[in-house]
Amino acid sequence: MKLSGKVALVTGGSRGMGKEMVRAFAAEGADVIIASRKKENCVAVAEEVTKEFGVRALPVGFNVSHWDDCGRLVDTVYSEFARVDILVNNAGLSPLYPSLGEVTEELFDKVIGVNLKGPFRLTALIGERMVNDGGGGSILNISSMEAWRPQPKALPYAAAKRGLDAFTEGFSKAFGPTVRVNGIQCGAFLTDISTAWTEESLTALKDNASLSRAGNPDEIVGAAMYFCSDDSSFSTGATLRLDGGFQ
Repeated sequence: MKLSGKVALVTGGSRGMGKEMVRAFAAEGADVIIASRKKENCVAVAEEVTKEFGVRALPVGFNVSHWDDCGRLVDTVYSEFARVDILVNNAGLSPLYPSLGEVTEELFDKVIGVNLKGPFRLTALIGERMVNDGGGGSILNISSMEAWRPQPKALPYAAAKRGLDAFTEGFSKAFGPTVRVNGIQCGAFLTDISTAWTEESLTALKDNASLSRAGNPDEIVGAAMYFCSDDSSFSTGATLRLDGGFQ
């Protein structure tokens, strides 16, 4: 029970890799907050982990791209639990667009809001509380291989994730030594977005990844547990590639 007595907040925690991390944290004894845009999905996961693992689970509907909504989430969580030991900035968005010239201002702002602005706001608010409360904590940013190997069809997303990697190192300096901030640079995972992949994309993945496949959502758990537990007590400001050896 590596996380017994801990409180873990996971954004985008109602499905995909986020849900797998919520389940893993709960299995290790943590009380969990599942935060996502669709509250009904959060409620379903909360009921699931409470029944299966016997932990407290709080579902919260919120929009990570809204500055004030991030503040509301933090207030809600602290009024319920009075602390956060683990924050995982997992919520992400990478909508398709027909061409670079057809990227709208609305799409660009939405991608930056979900992938960069929201994580900044949550990390700033919760990280400061972790420091001031004296208990410290662990913050994990879920980044992407696009940050360092950007593809033309995902440039706003790639830029946002590169910024998130910068936040990982910068916040680790701001909140150390009691708060550790690390990141995972994910490759292709078989989450909901994979249903839109073309045959061309799947072929490229097999040809360019050393493991010749995409990851299953639960394959993020080992790395996430390492960074969010005391196993990584000497790691901060680090970003781990978790992409099957994609080149």
